[in-house]
Amino acid sequence: MHKLKVVIVGGGTSGWMCAAAFAGVTRREQVEVQLIESDEIGTVGVGEATLPHIKDFNDYIGINEAEFMRKTQATIKLGIEFVDWGKIGNRYFHPFGKFGAPMGATDFFQMWLRARAEGLETPLEDFCYAIVASKQNRFEFPSRDGNSVKASYAYAYHFDAFLYARFLREFSEARGIVRIEGKITDVTLNQHSGDIRSVTLASGEVVTGDLFIDCSGFRGLLISGALKVGYEDWTGWLPCDRAVAVPCDRTTNEITPYTRSTARAAGWQWRIPLQHRTGNGYVYSSRFISDDEAAATLMANLDGAAQADPRPLRFTAGRRDKCWHKNCVTIGLASGFLEPLESTSIYLVQMAITFLLRLLPRDRVIDQTLEDEFNRLIDVEYERVRDFLILHYHANTRTDAPMWQYCRDMDIPDSLRDKIARFKHRGYIHAYADGLFAPPSWQAVFFGQDITPERYDALAEAMDREALMTRMTDLRTLIREGVATMPGHDDFIRSYCDAGKAMEAVR
Repeated sequence: MHKLKVVIVGGGTSGWMCAAAFAGVTRREQVEVQLIESDEIGTVGVGEATLPHIKDFNDYIGINEAEFMRKTQATIKLGIEFVDWGKIGNRYFHPFGKFGAPMGATDFFQMWLRARAEGLETPLEDFCYAIVASKQNRFEFPSRDGNSVKASYAYAYHFDAFLYARFLREFSEARGIVRIEGKITDVTLNQHSGDIRSVTLASGEVVTGDLFIDCSGFRGLLISGALKVGYEDWTGWLPCDRAVAVPCDRTTNEITPYTRSTARAAGWQWRIPLQHRTGNGYVYSSRFISDDEAAATLMANLDGAAQADPRPLRFTAGRRDKCWHKNCVTIGLASGFLEPLESTSIYLVQMAITFLLRLLPRDRVIDQTLEDEFNRLIDVEYERVRDFLILHYHANTRTDAPMWQYCRDMDIPDSLRDKIARFKHRGYIHAYADGLFAPPSWQAVFFGQDITPERYDALAEAMDREALMTRMTDLRTLIREGVATMPGHDDFIRSYCDAGKAMEAVR
C-alpha cells in the first residue's frame, strides 16, 4: 500500500477538525497529513453552538469530554429557544430529544394529536424531557437505559470556536499532524489531468500532495480560485447575507442550557451562553436593513456590556456545485454556507469529514466513483438542511416588516412544499435514513410556527379514550418529577468542567 499524502489548506474549526479526525482514526503508515495555515489570515469563528452529533465526533476521535469542555469554556445545549418567530410574541423550543414515549399502535405524536382533539390541553412541549429541563435550567447526562424516558434526549455544546480550533490543533500535533505556517501564493495544476499538483507558499516552499482538502473558508482558494468550480446561490430562499457578531459580559450566574434565537425586523439575533461570556450576533438581509442599523440593533439588545466592537461578516447562502472535484475536497465554508440558524455549519463540516474518511482513496488512486458518491451524500445533507431552514422563514404571519412578507410569499422548493402539505394533512413526516433533522425537529417548528395537522392517523383510535388521557397525564407527571431531580446546569458545569478552576491551575 502506498502512503496517501493529504494536504489541508486552512486551519480554523474546519481545518483542525479534519486534521484531528485523520489523527484520531488513521495510521501514520497509511496517511501522511500536513496542514497549511497563515497567522496573517483570520478565521470566521462564528459557530459557537452545535448539534448533538459533535459529541459523536469527539468520542469517535478519542477526545476527553470534560477536558474539552474546560479548555473551550463550554456549556451544555439541549436545544434552541425561538422568540418572535412565526409571529410577534411567539416562543417555542426546538429540542434535542423526542416528544413523549411509545404509546399504542402508532407513534406518540399521533396519539397526542388525537388526545388534543379529544380535549387534552397539555401542550406538546410538556411531553419533551429536553424542553422541560431547558425551561428549568437543569441538566444531567441521559440515562443509558433505552427504555427510560430519561434516555429520550441528547445534548450538544456551546463553546468558543477559536479555543476549540486551538484544542484540536494540540490534539492533532501530539498525534503526528504537521502544521506548516505560510500563506499560499500559487497553485500548480497537472497539465494533463487538471488535478492539483502542488501549492507554493510566500516563502517559496512548494508543498505537493495526492489529496488536497480546501478549508480556506469563503475564498475557496483551491476549489474556486484554482479549479473554477461554481457556486449555487440560495439567497432567493435564505435571504440573510450578512451578520454582525459581538461577545458581551455575563450578567447572571445562571447559564441557560440552550441557545436563543430572536427574530428581528430584518433577520434574527443569536444568544449563546459560554462559561466566561455570552456570544451574540445579528444575522440579517442587507436588502432590508443597513449595516449600521443592524449593528445598532445588536448592541441595543445585549445582556451585558460589550467586550469588543461589532465584527461584520458577509456570506452567500448556498453550496458549491461540486464539493469534491478532481483531487480536491472542500470542507467547511469553502463548500457552502446556509447561515448560522439551527447551528448546522459545524455539523456539515463533521459529515463531510465522515464521508471523506469512508471514501478515502487507497493506493493514491482517486477515481470518479469516490468523487460522485461524496458529492451525492453532501448534496442530500445540504438540501435537507436548506429546506428545514427555509421553513422557519416561510412559516410566518408577521406584518411588521417587509422581509417577513417576502419570506411568506416567496416560492419554496418542491421538496419542502410537499413536506408541509403532508404534515397539514395528517401530521405525517417521513423519517429519512440519511440527512439531518428527524421528525421531532420538524414537529417542533411546525407547531411552534402554527402549522397544524387537520387529521391524525386512524391507528391513534385504537386506544380507549380514558386510557389515552390517563397515559398522557401519567407521562407528563413522570417527566416533571424526573426533571425536578436533575441538578441545575450551573451546578453540573462547576462539578464537571469548570474552566475557571482549570485557569487557576495553570496560573
